[in-house]
Amino acid sequence: MNKKRLFISLSLLLLFATILSGCLGNTANTSTNNQGNEGGTLIVGLGSDVDVLDPTREGGWETFRVNRQIHESLVTEDLSTSSADAKVPALKPQLAKSWDISEDGLTYTFHLREGVKFHDGTDFNAEAVEFNIRRSWDQQFEYYDQISASKMALTYQYLKDINIVDEYTIQLILKEPFSPLLRMLAQGSWGTGLILSPTALERWGNDGYGEHPTGTGPFKFVERIRGEKIEIARFDDYWGDKAHVDKVIFRPIPDAVARVTALETGEVDIISSPFPDSIAQLKEKGFNIGEGDIPEVFYFSFNFNNQYFKDQKIRQAFIHSIDRVGLTKNLLKDTASPAYSIQSPGNEAYDPAFQDYTYDPKKAKALLEESGYPNGFATTLQTYAGTEAVAEWVQRDLAKVGIKLNIETYEWNSYLSEWGAGMKEEVGLNSMSWGFVTPYWLYIVAHSESGSNVGKYHNPSFDEAVNSGIHEVNPEKSIGYWKKANEIVSEDAAVVPLSNNRTPYAFGKNVEGFVVPAQDWYDLHTVWLKK
Repeated sequence: MNKKRLFISLSLLLLFATILSGCLGNTANTSTNNQGNEGGTLIVGLGSDVDVLDPTREGGWETFRVNRQIHESLVTEDLSTSSADAKVPALKPQLAKSWDISEDGLTYTFHLREGVKFHDGTDFNAEAVEFNIRRSWDQQFEYYDQISASKMALTYQYLKDINIVDEYTIQLILKEPFSPLLRMLAQGSWGTGLILSPTALERWGNDGYGEHPTGTGPFKFVERIRGEKIEIARFDDYWGDKAHVDKVIFRPIPDAVARVTALETGEVDIISSPFPDSIAQLKEKGFNIGEGDIPEVFYFSFNFNNQYFKDQKIRQAFIHSIDRVGLTKNLLKDTASPAYSIQSPGNEAYDPAFQDYTYDPKKAKALLEESGYPNGFATTLQTYAGTEAVAEWVQRDLAKVGIKLNIETYEWNSYLSEWGAGMKEEVGLNSMSWGFVTPYWLYIVAHSESGSNVGKYHNPSFDEAVNSGIHEVNPEKSIGYWKKANEIVSEDAAVVPLSNNRTPYAFGKNVEGFVVPAQDWYDLHTVWLKK
């Protein structure tokens, strides 16, 4: 188990998306009548600077939002439908034009597109796919990369072998059925199935590739000035529908107020994570606000090595103490919904009728007394910049039942180091904003063999239900196992789900064709600018 923990190590680097809602719809005008509006430069304001532009080394959704414009995967998600119309994006072919899955779920045969070129002229074929996978999986491979392997372990942990059938056909052979495989190949932000040019990797090496990203996508990399911008340009030899704009510039603007100001003044065309108080003014000025559920939940993880939170009744008391309705209505101003499960809307196994624990301070006090703490106790929450208001809301609620919550706040990158290293015994819990479309998310966040189970929760019944969901080849039966696992982890009060986040984008009146899907990323090749 320890070896596996190390291999899967740490967790998804996710940026806490300042949650929002909107009522102007999910897309700009998506009419294809854009005659005379080709060209121009689209400027996107990001909530932070991105990580490395290396698909299998990447961390964070902002990074994936950039990487997926440059690179592509065998399988992708259909982001052409707004979140109001599709609660879960459908999978669709990308670099693989089709695939077959054996009845036993052990062999995936991908039929690849022919005539596709990487931005450097390298041919895309089965050998290129094999190169990419072996880099993150085969320790004997010349270009094996441990960093990529640690992040891609969630996707490749059941991979047994790779078989090239012919130039445009490749098979992935598994040791055991792994039902989330296709969705994980399309998933981003903690290593991803996006494919890079073998020629570029050989030229620049594992450590240098991120400065020279080379994919098959609708945009090609131009330059990066760290802390200032990333520039990409339309790839005119792209195999699919060409991008409308000439260039896209991504500008990191960490301050939420500054991002909104940049949008209002026309310095940028699209922003992620506008703060809730800005929504009304943006709507009044005619800006478009994204609306819809995404697979993301803001939650706390209990530390099962902490003297207090070893006790299930204390964990339950903690959750009973928090007014999640008030939190989302009064603090977040209905830009988020109360979370009663670690499975968020946008997850394939989400059950909207499920609820863990009601807001009941009296019940919380009774449970504390039963556990020998009638006057409460003091504990520490570790969190990161941008989440202080939510942490302080919880702090006030807990004080009403006698629990004193000390809040330690870290800058994001420093926090990730603390979070990934695991909590010390004196720390009671920590926070994260995360989630996947695939129910495999439950394995990631709470399975005893997952390195991302930072609270060290362990329940054999939960692990068994998760393992059954992973290995079940029948989709309906698999969903049943995932729902059972969710019930177990919720009854155990292993985590504190607080709020279900909403689509974090706002965009200008000049932006057309931008679709806000039920996902944490988007396509930009469909976008054009009104002239």
